[in-house]
Amino acid sequence: MIDLRVRPHLQWFLQPIGRGLNRLGVSPLVLTLLGLAVTITGAFLIGMGRIIGGATVALIGSILDGLDGSVARAAGTESPRGALLDAMADRIGEVAVLGGLAAAVANDRRLVLLTIAALGGSLLVPYLRAKAEAEGLDGRGGMMGRAERVILFTVGLLVGLIEPMLWVLVIATWATVIWRFLLTYNNLR
Repeated sequence: MIDLRVRPHLQWFLQPIGRGLNRLGVSPLVLTLLGLAVTITGAFLIGMGRIIGGATVALIGSILDGLDGSVARAAGTESPRGALLDAMADRIGEVAVLGGLAAAVANDRRLVLLTIAALGGSLLVPYLRAKAEAEGLDGRGGMMGRAERVILFTVGLLVGLIEPMLWVLVIATWATVIWRFLLTYNNLR
């Protein structure tokens, strides 16, 4: 939803940042890899039980990674290779933070299972988008894109509502999986 409804309205803010970073010589590749490294550092902190610090660091990593597209557009270097690298970094980051959370809550089987269920749905959402787009369809939609998952996850950790956050994440993410599957399935011939 954020990708479809909010991001277009943020271009007035993101474009100057992209141009500024490009003028400084920062490449989209550097932002993608730096964002991933910072996110993994946050995941490690979460896994070590430093939940608030880890969530904050992981959020900074996600923000850095989110700027790579603006820099690529400013530099005129958007490419399928860059999109592939960005998608891969996004998945690695999600696996890392949810894996870190699973380690942090390892003594509570219910929370570990919820974390695993959230991870499964989080991996299927972009997979279904990619499958739809490979067939020439629009694979976006549903309530839990990556931006929504990052925001919900971070807020849940920062305010200490881990179990409620996980329940919402699991239900909304799997609802998005079902939505994208049915939308794509019904449009395939």
